[in-house]
Amino acid sequence: MSLMYFEDVFVEYPYLTTILWVIVIAAVAAVLERLITRWLRRFIKRTEMPPDVGNGLILTARLLVLIGAVVALLNVGGIPSDILVAFSAMGGAAIGFASTRTIGNFIAGLYLLITRPFRVGDYVRIDGMEGIVKEITINYAKILTPANTVISISTQRILDKEITNYRFSEEESNLFCYGFELNFDHSLPTEKLEEMLDSVIERYTEKLPKKPEYQLTKLTRLERNYMFYIYVEDPRDIFILQPQLLKEITQSWDKAKTQS
Repeated sequence: MSLMYFEDVFVEYPYLTTILWVIVIAAVAAVLERLITRWLRRFIKRTEMPPDVGNGLILTARLLVLIGAVVALLNVGGIPSDILVAFSAMGGAAIGFASTRTIGNFIAGLYLLITRPFRVGDYVRIDGMEGIVKEITINYAKILTPANTVISISTQRILDKEITNYRFSEEESNLFCYGFELNFDHSLPTEKLEEMLDSVIERYTEKLPKKPEYQLTKLTRLERNYMFYIYVEDPRDIFILQPQLLKEITQSWDKAKTQS
């Protein structure tokens, strides 16, 4: 059959051209979706992205491919381009207005997953709220607090706050170092005060993987500020050890003052 024959067929049956374009657009969309999905799965595996976040990313990519295919099909179907552009703009504006916060959280969630200022299981403090990270999703990070309650913080909000991660260091990444500050007046000489602190800390030497430490951070006319550090392998131990150590130091301090 000659090329002229096919041209005559398409002229006589114009809907065949539309069918052909539909097939081409569907095939291109299917191939593009497969390639993008395959690349995203590799990216998700390489970055150790949580399953729910990875699935959301793949779903978003598929929706974008689908929207592109639908727009192309509508154009092939003979809808005037100005109407198509106006409809797309109105739809995009409506979706964007309705999902501004969701999109912001989505982008913030991706940023957190890439930069990884903390991960599940870390003990963190975010804008005065502290606890163990139990879950990181594309929209929220869930924190288990010392009060045994779970707080959900939006990922967009996290980016605007100061984050403290108590994981000790890369070399000893199995340890968490938690610090808290205490202030003492000058009713006891520094030597006796630190003898009292040493006696309290010595009780925890055998209980913990690393001996607790303290250091003088500030000295004024009215008081002395000390920073205390406890090292644990399980961040849940911080919930118990910090108030326990604080109580023992306070009791020993009161006892030392009465005996002086």
